[in-house]
Amino acid sequence: MPQALERPEGCWAWVVLLACLVTHGLTLGFPTCIGIFFTDLQHEFQASNSETSWFPSIQIAVLHAGGPLCSILVGCFGCRPTMMLGGVLACLGMVASSFCGTLGQLYVTAGFITGLGMCFSFQASITVLGFYFTRRRALANALASMGVSLGIMLWPLLSGYLLEDLGWRGTFLIFGGVFLHCCVCGAIVRPVATSMAPETKEGSPPPSKTPAPSCLAACGRAIQRHLAFDILWHNVVYRMYTLGVMWMIVGFPLPHVFLVPYAIRHGVDEHRAALLMSIIGFCNIFLRPMAGLAAGRRDFADHRKYLFSLAALLNGLTNLVCTVSADFRVLVGYCLVYSVSMSGIGALLFQVLMDTVPMDQFSRALGLFTILESISILVSPPLAGFFLDISDNNFSYVFYMSSFFLISSALFMGGSFCALQKKERQGRQAEGERTITEAALEQALNVEGTDASEKRLYTEIMYVTSL
Repeated sequence: MPQALERPEGCWAWVVLLACLVTHGLTLGFPTCIGIFFTDLQHEFQASNSETSWFPSIQIAVLHAGGPLCSILVGCFGCRPTMMLGGVLACLGMVASSFCGTLGQLYVTAGFITGLGMCFSFQASITVLGFYFTRRRALANALASMGVSLGIMLWPLLSGYLLEDLGWRGTFLIFGGVFLHCCVCGAIVRPVATSMAPETKEGSPPPSKTPAPSCLAACGRAIQRHLAFDILWHNVVYRMYTLGVMWMIVGFPLPHVFLVPYAIRHGVDEHRAALLMSIIGFCNIFLRPMAGLAAGRRDFADHRKYLFSLAALLNGLTNLVCTVSADFRVLVGYCLVYSVSMSGIGALLFQVLMDTVPMDQFSRALGLFTILESISILVSPPLAGFFLDISDNNFSYVFYMSSFFLISSALFMGGSFCALQKKERQGRQAEGERTITEAALEQALNVEGTDASEKRLYTEIMYVTSL
């Protein structure tokens, strides 16, 4: 059955933008509510803090690390089937997790399967926006990012009310039905007309006489095509930025996982503790698009990496507030200030990455960047849970740990960027001086050569006339 192709920047593009906004809220917003179930899961499975922390860490790590696999699926089948497949996987994972009898089964179902499904839906929705929007792409991405803020605000509230009435198993079962809305959003994504004409097939090519490449060689070429290890080796700015973000991510997601258990342990009501995450999401609704639009301006092109380091530094310093007091009013003020730095990090994270590599190599650099980032995410919550276990549930160590990684990474990235910029400036200055010296030397040689030729000409004339 022939399908009509939608026109980019047309009326349907805004419907697709709405579908992407909902998809972002369903996928990226969901991990922020996991902390609400932390205590119930710990009591249900009689597990330690470190063992329980593996569940959110696996889910968030797979959500980021599945990018290269998602890009392969999008290239083979398109954005619509990939988004719908992601919705089905996320639904199956949450439904199966509601029947889990061990924590290891929860790692596989709600951690790996649901995380992979959310990755497929989220990454494909980002890709389809690039096809539907060309002139207004920055505006479309900024508006779509509002979905993340809406998800951060609504998921904790929904989780708190469902958990009280249905328990964590019934809540996870309901969440499975909620994730099926990713299939609805995927169905809205119609094929879009592009400037590239389809390839014409004039018949099967003649069989090649060269032997087929081995499986190992094919895997090596696929890794080289989707992962930018060569850029990591040769591009110093990309390498410093990737290492700094990896170090920063070890501390960045910890408040999302442990803020609610921390507030509950210090006497805050469960509904008010869940409201803390909703406050962060509500503030991000306004702050994240503003930060995204401001980061896209050309005036900040040379300073975006320093602004990112400043946002990471502010985020680390803000986490120290939780080590001083656990009063609800203090935590509300903490959430307000934390939202500002969080919006800056979210808006600048990939924008700075675009500044470090050429755009024709961005997809490969992004694939390697997200995989290395997922390693830090996988390690972060279990490491914090280990500190909780050995310190008799003293949550201050968690926020100290988060502040340490954020502040040290901010200082590392800011110092590295300054050193590299200074070295580049000195290199340009030395190159300019070398150019001036070579030009002066060349001019002197030209003058000397002109004088010598005149002397040779004068000698020959004298020799001829003497005859």
